[in-house]
Amino acid sequence: MPRRRSVAVVRTLGEIALHVGGRLEGDPERRVTALRNLASAGPDDLSFLANEKFRSLLAASRAGALLLAEGEPDPGRPSIRVRDPYLAFAKALALFHPLVPPRPPGVHPTAVVDPEAAVGEQVHVGALCVVEARARIGDRSTIRAGSFVGEGSVLGEDVYLYPRVVVRERVTLGDRVIVHSGAVIGADGFGYRRDERRHVKIPQVGGVVVGDDVEIGANTTIDRGTLDSTRIGRGTKIDNLVQIAHNVVLGEDSIVVAQTGIAGSVEIGDRVVLAAQIGVSDHVRIGDDVVIGSQSGVRGNIPAGAVLLGTPAQDRARTLRAWVATGRLPELVERLRALEAKVRALDSR
Repeated sequence: MPRRRSVAVVRTLGEIALHVGGRLEGDPERRVTALRNLASAGPDDLSFLANEKFRSLLAASRAGALLLAEGEPDPGRPSIRVRDPYLAFAKALALFHPLVPPRPPGVHPTAVVDPEAAVGEQVHVGALCVVEARARIGDRSTIRAGSFVGEGSVLGEDVYLYPRVVVRERVTLGDRVIVHSGAVIGADGFGYRRDERRHVKIPQVGGVVVGDDVEIGANTTIDRGTLDSTRIGRGTKIDNLVQIAHNVVLGEDSIVVAQTGIAGSVEIGDRVVLAAQIGVSDHVRIGDDVVIGSQSGVRGNIPAGAVLLGTPAQDRARTLRAWVATGRLPELVERLRALEAKVRALDSR
């Protein structure tokens, strides 16, 4: 049986300029077959310059066309002028490579879909998936092999679950949510009460509500609330290996980077950035537009707009000064010992 040949995606510079909101200098009908970096691009490729350290590659690049910032010198070849070349490159890349791999609509013969579940139009349910009673799957959503959607959960339109995602019961995912493999949404919150020498489990009967356009990384866990719902705001992006505990409220358009742990009942504002390996204690409030550097420990409330670093997290500039001072400690100890020796010599006189 002959092998199926993949069809190359071809776009014109005019299409790309319109898609990225740029100003084209050159032939709008010129065809582009791929997007590549400056070093590897060829005459049919589009490349970009977004970082000064790569400027030396520009003159030698064979790229047929370029994404450039306004004000850049004429490169002697077609260009699309934009405010942010890297952002424009990301948008252009989506024209050639869809954000999620398309799957044909239909339910695989090995999938188990409860008769009481509601499955929308053009939905893909892959091999060995399970969709339980009263679950609802929105139009054009994709549930890939081995994934689970629990009883009463709701997936919006254009949701994409990669293989082996677990969406437990009473979880709601908004439209265009992407969840990567191994993620578990709606596991029980870690709640216990000590009774003399034993730990008594507190039933976790709330849910999880995830807003539109959220992306959740591989092996990330978002626990259900105890009574109310754990909430993830619209447009927020969560990296791999993140733990979000019960009753957390995470605002819109925020970024949570890998290996961050957020304890129970934390409230986080909009447009917050939590870098990698951050620990946030329970019941903390973090305001809008806060940025916290990697490997920080957050123990108290943080006002809006703060930029913090360290454990405990404090003003970034203060932490950096403390780190510099720490690096000088051996030298300072030697100087102190020398001063002590001088004082002793003076006292002996």
